[in-house]
Amino acid sequence: MRRKITVVGAGNVGTTAAQLIAEKGLADVLLIDVIEGMPQGKALDIQEACPIWRSAVKVTGTNDFGDTKYSDIVVVTAGLARKPGMSRDDLLHANAKITRDVSGAIAKTSPEAIVIVVTNPMDAMAYLTRKITTFPHRRVIGMGGVLDSARMRSFIVEELDIPLQDVQAMVLGSHGDLMVPLPRFTTVNGRCITEVLPESKIKIIIERTRNAGAEIVSLLKTGSAYFAPAASVVEMIENILGYKNDIIPCSVYLNGEYGVKGVYSGVPVRLSLQGVEEIVELELTEDEKQTFTASAKAVRELIEKIVLKKG
Repeated sequence: MRRKITVVGAGNVGTTAAQLIAEKGLADVLLIDVIEGMPQGKALDIQEACPIWRSAVKVTGTNDFGDTKYSDIVVVTAGLARKPGMSRDDLLHANAKITRDVSGAIAKTSPEAIVIVVTNPMDAMAYLTRKITTFPHRRVIGMGGVLDSARMRSFIVEELDIPLQDVQAMVLGSHGDLMVPLPRFTTVNGRCITEVLPESKIKIIIERTRNAGAEIVSLLKTGSAYFAPAASVVEMIENILGYKNDIIPCSVYLNGEYGVKGVYSGVPVRLSLQGVEEIVELELTEDEKQTFTASAKAVRELIEKIVLKKG
């Protein structure tokens, strides 16, 4: 019996994630949205592409959360997208309300599911999702580190004009302006990037990585990134379902790891059908620890705002 993945939100990220899941044949896909007809139409379009992809999965759309019952994985993309000049923090309260409603529905319909949170500000929304669903921490995971690391790799490849497979990057911390790119754990052909590029170039790449989402928003004018976020979600799903067994950076609940407790933040993890199988603790320098702690503190401040304002 094939597994079932529900994608909440039939916008650009959700629809692209559904497409990639179907194209790879990973699981049956249910696309849900509040807009009548939209998830049904997009799901039908994806389903009609499956014969071309030689994919045997079933893709359906719905407006009824009851149809999502018994999902193995639920991907939450529902929420407002950023507009030019808008930070992730600006989305906090509007998306918190949406996340509360969605999380409550997930808890009722798929109490054994693993939840992947994409909605921004992602780390805070992952915390809220865990709080509302009351799921074990390991079964609520935020997408962020995979995307941020992929962006950093892309910029390094662009700078050096080398094959992508030669580059590995690691970005920890919150998915936002205070993310923590780690040059010491970023390699080109096995060599630390500090041996390949001058510090000035590395700083430019780090800054561009931090502002990558805003760069795309400024170019699109009326939307935000969705191809790379959707691909990052699918990377996580492939690891959860056992098609891959990589260590990847995801936003997870920290209970003392990296000296942080009680918040979600991006760290290297191994995923499985149980959710977070292992948190890998890297040996950070004092400067890296301070930067990571500051990043976690910013997430905690967002969480406190959510708690204070429950509307």
